[in-house]
Amino acid sequence: MAGVSRRVVIWLHGLGDSGPANEGLASFFKGPSFAAFKWIFPSAPEQRVTCNYGALMPSWFDLKEIPVTAESPKMELGVINAVESIHKMIDEEVAAGVSADHIFLCGFSQGGALTLASAMLYPKRLAGAAVFSGWVPLDGAGFVSKITPEAKKTPVLWLHGLNDQVVDFSAGQAAPPLLARANVECDFKAFPGVGHTITPEELSTLEQWMKSKMQ
Repeated sequence: MAGVSRRVVIWLHGLGDSGPANEGLASFFKGPSFAAFKWIFPSAPEQRVTCNYGALMPSWFDLKEIPVTAESPKMELGVINAVESIHKMIDEEVAAGVSADHIFLCGFSQGGALTLASAMLYPKRLAGAAVFSGWVPLDGAGFVSKITPEAKKTPVLWLHGLNDQVVDFSAGQAAPPLLARANVECDFKAFPGVGHTITPEELSTLEQWMKSKMQ
């Protein structure tokens, strides 16, 4: 069955961005390993964002402050609502015949935070969750307790620039110890000299990691 072998990547953009603006990222992933991949680039709904003085913009959930630190306020309800919308996207692919463990979630910044929450709260194992310059958007202890048994088998790749001025490096660093408490595999990679962006080196790291996780 064609649906069984097909693989899917759902890529979640950052605050104020859009799905179509990120579609070019798919062209980086070449070769036979990615020939049958389906790439999905959804756009966040427009809503008012507190850290940007209440401006209306594409946002997966509200943010209280920028830069985001490990101690920044958690917008739990908004995050959970956003997680539910991502779960619906995953469920649609599963209903179309794609095995959940053939679906990768990837995201940058706010989209990275949502990637983490969505993957860990999903009831099935995914192929993997890749977080670029993200953070843990839910309360640590509560988040760990909510990670589903199957989600604990979903591997996580975390890529973060040491010079990030928007999502502090410490916010990313807080994730691996939390995930370790749930026995979730997390490959954390720091990139010296990199700010709040996605570099070719990071994409190359993701490409190799995805290849290693294909079953």
